[in-house]
Amino acid sequence: MFGMFYVVFFLVIAMLIFVFVKGISEWVHNNNSPRLSVDAKIVDKRSHTSHHHHNHNGHMHTSSSTSYYVTFEVQSGDRMELKVPRSEFGLLVEGDEGVLSFQGTRYLGFERKY
Repeated sequence: MFGMFYVVFFLVIAMLIFVFVKGISEWVHNNNSPRLSVDAKIVDKRSHTSHHHHNHNGHMHTSSSTSYYVTFEVQSGDRMELKVPRSEFGLLVEGDEGVLSFQGTRYLGFERKY
């Protein structure tokens, strides 16, 4: 029973290290990628809400966070889904065409063509 505690403990530590290294790796990849601006069309939007439960001084607290994603289609027909800030999510509309600016997997902006 005591050995199982160590196995679970080390698995949790290994998962945390993996997530940390993956995040740093993506950050480095994005920073080393060129900044690109391409003609694109918005083809889909979605949001994902995560719920978190916290035990604080014997009281359960629930919090949530929402991430926003937009799928863009470029002239070649390729699609890419990028995480966008909440402040821009509501302004982007499916069917809009314009110039998408991005760096790796990092969304930099979208300028609508009128």
